[in-house]
Amino acid sequence: MKTPFKIELALQRISGAVQPYPKAALFELYDEGYRTPFELLLACLISVRTRDEVTLICARRLFEKVRTPQAVLQLTEDQIDALIRASTFHRAKARQFLVISAIAVNQYQGEIPCDYSMLTSLKGVGPKCANLVLGIACGESKISVDIHVHRVTNRWGYVHTTSPEKTMLSLEKILPKKYWVEINRLLVPFGKHICTGLLPKCSTCPVLEMCAQVGVAKHR
Repeated sequence: MKTPFKIELALQRISGAVQPYPKAALFELYDEGYRTPFELLLACLISVRTRDEVTLICARRLFEKVRTPQAVLQLTEDQIDALIRASTFHRAKARQFLVISAIAVNQYQGEIPCDYSMLTSLKGVGPKCANLVLGIACGESKISVDIHVHRVTNRWGYVHTTSPEKTMLSLEKILPKKYWVEINRLLVPFGKHICTGLLPKCSTCPVLEMCAQVGVAKHR
C-alpha cells in the first residue's frame, strides 16, 4: 500500500537527492551570472532538442562574445552559428537569434520584456521557454514543464495527463504556487538521474512509498 502523496515532502526529499547531480542548464547559467531575460531566452532556445551538457557549452561560448541584443546584431549568422554549432538545428537558431535581437532593439529599447504574450509571440518560443525565462530571470511564479516534469508527475499519479502542455495546466490547479519554479529546478535532474524514462531507480527513490509508479513495468 502506498501512503498519500504529499508534494511538500516529496520535493523536500528530492532536493536532497539531486544534490550530487548537475543542475538544469538554465538554473546553472543563472547561478553563473547570466541572468537577463535575453540571455536565458537564448539559452533556452539553444536547449531545444539539445542535451544540457551541450547547451551549457554553447551558451557559455556565445555569452563570452555577446550578451545583449545590440551585441548579437554585430555578428553575422555564420558567426553565431559557429558559436552554437554543437546544438541541434544550430543554423535555424542562429537566424532566430538575429530576429529576436532586432525585435528587442527596435521595439523594446534593447531588452526582452518580462511578458508572456510577447515571449510566445516570438517564433520558436513556446510555453516551456517563456515560463522558464519568466520564472528564473523575472522572478515570476511560472511552471515550466519539460519531458522530465511531465513524466515524473504523471508517474507519481500526482497528475493524469497526456502532454507537457496539459501537465502544465493541471499543475497550475493543484501545485502550491511557492513550488511553481522550483518543480522544474528539482525534477529535471531527478528525472535525468533517478526517475529515468527507462528502468527508473525505484530502489533508491526518496519518494517510493508515495509514488504510484504509473506505467513502470521494470525498474532498478
